[in-house]
Order: sequence, then structure tokens, then C-alpha cells
Amino acid sequence: MSRDTVLLIAIALVRLLVHLLTNGHYGFHRDELATLDDARYLAWGYVAYPPLTPFLARVALELSGVSVAGLRFFGALAQCAAMVFTGLMAREMGGRRWAQVAAALAVAIAPVSILWGALFQYSGFDCLWWVLAAYCAARLLRTEDARWWLGIGAAIGLGMMTRYTMGFLALGITGGVLLTPARRDLRSKWLWMGVAASVLIFLPNLVWQAQHDLISLDFLRFLHARDVRIGRADGFLLQQLFVPANPFTVPLWAAGLWFYFAKPTGKRYRLLGWMFVIPFVLFVIAQGREYYTAGSYPLLCAGGAVGGEQWIAARRWLAASALVLGAAFGALLVPIGSVNSWWWNHVASRVDDFREEVGWPELVETIAGIRDTLPAKERPELGLLAGNYGEAGAINLYGPEHGLPKAISGVNSYWLRGYGDPPPQTLIVVGLSHAALDRYFESCEVAGHVSNRYGVKNQETREHPDIFLCRGLRQPWPEFWKRFRRYG
Repeated sequence: MSRDTVLLIAIALVRLLVHLLTNGHYGFHRDELATLDDARYLAWGYVAYPPLTPFLARVALELSGVSVAGLRFFGALAQCAAMVFTGLMAREMGGRRWAQVAAALAVAIAPVSILWGALFQYSGFDCLWWVLAAYCAARLLRTEDARWWLGIGAAIGLGMMTRYTMGFLALGITGGVLLTPARRDLRSKWLWMGVAASVLIFLPNLVWQAQHDLISLDFLRFLHARDVRIGRADGFLLQQLFVPANPFTVPLWAAGLWFYFAKPTGKRYRLLGWMFVIPFVLFVIAQGREYYTAGSYPLLCAGGAVGGEQWIAARRWLAASALVLGAAFGALLVPIGSVNSWWWNHVASRVDDFREEVGWPELVETIAGIRDTLPAKERPELGLLAGNYGEAGAINLYGPEHGLPKAISGVNSYWLRGYGDPPPQTLIVVGLSHAALDRYFESCEVAGHVSNRYGVKNQETREHPDIFLCRGLRQPWPEFWKRFRRYG
């Protein structure tokens, strides 16, 4: 192992240590609660995502139990690995130590990378597979060894088993091959073996989708329409400067485009440039969200560091200053302060993800308290109905210590698991409005309220603060359940 590689790994390990020291400050995020719950029902597919992320969550459960820091270790490790592979990508294209370190650090200080290192979400793992595919492509182009198509195919397959937006990168690679001398590999068996490898890895999920009427397509259509309707896709171009990339690294990734498309020494690696441009244009056309492009910026940073290495080496103080300022900007997102500290009030309060990590145990305690007020004869027939996956995941994680039954919900994969046998007769309901419940039940009354000991305003306390006690379903359970399916 070269000294440069050791240096890249050492830098990544320092970052990993920072995450290990800070990732346990709050509770689980609502997305993590859902993934942990899915991890207890391992399958080849889920409504909201492919199976790899729940599988990794199951590994985390087996290794460290129910641990916030233990689960997030894998998210942090993925981001640290993306740093290392970006540095190695720069080396494949001829970059020396300064270029490798600059590329790796530019990836490390991207705001989404810092957030994904502090959470366990499929988007963070998806980013790693984009970087790994780009690294394999760089090796392919440098060595002209077509066997690297197997690595590219494996990365795409793993990406498709993590998040379906990997298909955009596959289109970018396809376009790049057709538009560059890499099309010579269309005659190589290794390229087609790489295609076969990606399909083979993805095949179990494809079969699951076929068995479930391509339910994830319905989910994705709903989610996309919702995001566009409420404005989550607005400001895509402007947000590229602040979300998937750090504003202080703009010159670096802009130099990456120049390297791939204008500098003679970058012509050999132009396929990598198309791997950025084509998915980017497709995301713009499809009205994607700003962070969807996060996995493609590392290859721009690598190219920019290589193309501008002489400039960087001659002006090390300026490059170092930009990285320090960028690191300070990104470090604001590291969860270093307690709830209601100065950092929380001025930084975390502006980031939805942090607010959604607060209050879940208290929610379940409140539900248990409502259960305790019921007559003894009603408790065996009690059901807990959750309006969203965060509530259902929290009940199933923290409920057993209170003797609560499993939650039922109509959202995503929870709907596929049904409502139990025999079906409940009395229900404690959280996450739905009184008006909606009146359509379903003969009797519903407010029995409690959602709160947390910090007084943090988040989705639970703002959007559906009431907890209801409901009886008398107006229609048979099978008919109700058919109509109750929803996505979120």
C-alpha cells in the first residue's frame, strides 16, 4: 500500500472518529425507524426502497443491538469510503498527493456528505456506489483493461439494490460510451459481462417487484408528484452550490468539467465527464431534488484536482484556505451541541433532519399511558394505528418495553403486512386527523397529545399533535384496508 493511500485512509479515519463521537447525541430519525423495522422483515424488496439498506440495518442490529451510534456507523463508513475512492480516482488520472488529498477533502466537506455521515439513509450508500462506479471507470480508461467493466457492473447492481436513481448513472455511462472512444469496448465480452453482472445482482429485487405489481413505481410516481407540488424540486440549480457540493469547492468541480471537456490531458477520461453531465441534465428535466446529484460531484472534484494540480501546488496556502473555510462551513452540520444549545437554536433548528430525531420515546410513552386508562377487557383487542412510518417504527422499537402490541399502518410496506388476526376492535391512533378518522370510525375522541421534553417543534408536534382513541370501524376490516393504502 502506497503512502498516499495510507494518507487517504488516515484522513478518512479521522472523519470516522468525529462521526463516532457525535452520532449518538439525539435519537433515531424517522427514516431510520422505518428502516430498522423493515430490517426485522428481511425481503428482496420494499415499497419505499430496494433491499440493501434494510439488510445493512439488520447487520447493525445483530452487531450492536438497538444503538443510534451503532446504526449510523455504517452511514459514516460509507461516506469515508467515498472519500478514499475519490482520492484514488484522482490518482488513476495522474494526480499526485496534493490532488488526491484535495479531491478527498472536497468530498468530505460537502453538506450532504456530512449529513449522510450523521444518519443511516439509503442516499448515503447510493452515493458510495456512484463513486465506486466512477473509480472503476477511471481505472478502465487508464489501463484499457476491459475487465474493469465487471467492477462498473457490480457497482451499478449494488446501486440499483440501494436506490433506483442509479439508473440515471447507468444512462450516463451508456451515453458516455457512445460519445467517446470507450465505444470500442462494445465489442468486448467484458462490457457485456459487466452488464450481466449488474442485472444479476439486481434480479432478486426485479422479481420481487414483478410479484408485487411494480408497487415501487406507484410509490415513486406519488412521491415525485408530491415533491413537485409542494416545491421540494424548486431551486435545483442554485442549491447545487450549497447541498450536494460545498460553495468553497465550486472552483474545484468547475475545473473538473474543464478538465474532462477542454484540457487535452483529460480527453482520455471524458467518459467520466459524461457520467456527470448526462445524469445532471436528466435530473433537471425530471425535476429531481437537489441532492440527487450528490454522487456525481466526487468525480468532478477528482478531475478538477488533477487538472488544477500544478495551480494548487503553486498556491497551497490559497487552496488550503479554501478547504479550511469549506470545512468550517460543512462542520456546522456536525451534531455537536445538545438540544436547545446555541448550536441547536442557530443551526439544527434550520435542518429538518435533526428535529425529526427528537421525541419518539416520549410518543410511545404517551401511547402506553393511554393504553393504561382502558378497561382490562378492551386491552386484548387493542390495536395501534400509525399514520406514518416514523410513528409505526417508533412504536415497534420502543413499544415492547411497555408491553404494547405491534403498530399497524397503511403506509408503504406496513400496508403489505396487514392488520393482524384477529383484527383490533379498539384503536389508539396517531398521525391522522379527526376529520379523516370520523370517516372510518363511529367513535373517536382525543386521548392525548404529542410532545417532547425539549419542546422541539417538528413534524409530529406541528402537523398531527393529537392522539385519538377510536372504536367501531364503519366497514369490515378487509374493505377498510383496501382503501387505506398510502405512500410516504
